Amino acid sequence: MIARMNAFAQVRAPRKARRIPQLLFGLVGYGAAVMLLVQSGLGAAGWSVLAEGVATSLGISFGWATNSISLLVLLAWIPLRELPGLGTLLNVAIVGFAADATAAVLPHPQGALAEFGCLALGLVALAFFDALYLGAQFGAGPRDGIMTGLVRRTRLPIAVVRTGIEVVVVGVGWLLGGTVGIGTVLIALCVGPLVGRFLPLVAVRLPAVVTHGAADDRA
Repeated sequence: MIARMNAFAQVRAPRKARRIPQLLFGLVGYGAAVMLLVQSGLGAAGWSVLAEGVATSLGISFGWATNSISLLVLLAWIPLRELPGLGTLLNVAIVGFAADATAAVLPHPQGALAEFGCLALGLVALAFFDALYLGAQFGAGPRDGIMTGLVRRTRLPIAVVRTGIEVVVVGVGWLLGGTVGIGTVLIALCVGPLVGRFLPLVAVRLPAVVTHGAADDRA
């Protein structure tokens, strides 16, 4: 479903007229969904809890904390032998700033109904936009690269790997002062299955000769 290609093969692969806009739209939407969950006040996604904890500890903005974590997480790609691409670089550059921009224009929800509405919308949006940018076939972002690398190494389903990562990250973020709530639990349990559901629907199919050629180049 997601082709394992190096950066050059990703750029050479066809269907760029669809893949590039899908990548950009997915990354901006992902950043907006992250902040929508934060603004709900009911608990954010695991990586957002970590970013909030880091931001609180270091006195920096949520967006800068998100981008800084992305850079550090890339080090975990080395033992997993993940291949960075255009999507990896743009993820670091776009997601955190899209989250900050959303926070600047998104009003805080008033009342329990609005808060749960933000949580539900943000949860579905997070999974959809995650699948959307992954499906553009330009490589995973730093955080999703750990997921795809572990899926490839362990051969476990996306839902199982993603949920395990979320639980670990939430624990670390909570210890650093990040906010954990009922939404955090729902996100940790639901995002993995939702990404697994959306990905087959939005992944851009590439000719088999492209992915096979990329594999041959790495052999």
